[in-house]
Amino acid sequence: MTMARDIRFSAWRQKFVVEERYLEPDARRRLYTVAASMMVIGAVAFVVILIGVATQTGFERLDAPVEAWFDAHVSEATTGFMIALAIVFGPVALPVIILVVLVGWIVTARHLWRPLLLACGMATGVVLAQVLAPLVQHPRPPVGQMLFGPDHTFSFPSGHVLGTSDFLLIMSYLLASRIQRRWVTVCAFTVASVAILAQIVSRLYLGYHWISDTTASVALSLVIVGALIAVDVHRTVRVPSERVLGLLSQTQRDGT
Repeated sequence: MTMARDIRFSAWRQKFVVEERYLEPDARRRLYTVAASMMVIGAVAFVVILIGVATQTGFERLDAPVEAWFDAHVSEATTGFMIALAIVFGPVALPVIILVVLVGWIVTARHLWRPLLLACGMATGVVLAQVLAPLVQHPRPPVGQMLFGPDHTFSFPSGHVLGTSDFLLIMSYLLASRIQRRWVTVCAFTVASVAILAQIVSRLYLGYHWISDTTASVALSLVIVGALIAVDVHRTVRVPSERVLGLLSQTQRDGT
């Protein structure tokens, strides 16, 4: 009985040990480069769009023409599909999906590091969306153009798109980085990109956001995901030489 309890305790304690993985130095540098590039590109794009929204110049000039194009292509069948997308990735269904994923992952995972990263990334996106909207105060398209009920809140950035982008990109990275198969990486990020694009189209088609809102959300998501990748690489990735040094250090400690 005591042995079984010790085994369960050891397994539970193991969950709080941060996993380590070994890559060649060039592979680790590429991951840092990808993370830095995502953060820089995302930050620059977000600032440029934000300035355009604040000054009503630049990128925001695309808002009205894009909205007019979608208004001209409304159909009953398409509207039903777009509403379904809005519900699945909306403020009610998406948190439930994330919660189910997190609970299942926490229960079955050997380590809690990756589900913790997912939770932190999603929470960061929610906080930023809630803080930025009342600060920027970007009005939504006219209520008469909204196809799924009125919404009088501010529209910048799009919470739907930000949540979708964060969830799918973070999940794609956390799975692909551990499986380390090219086809898995390509498939994961392709599916994520298509789903994010579909959510952008849904928000524009249903008349709840401008193209500046949705594009800024993707840019902000790139910053969040890039930062998460950098933290994950710093905390979990080791090169073979570091493994040797770690073993030598452990041997010295055991000897003393």
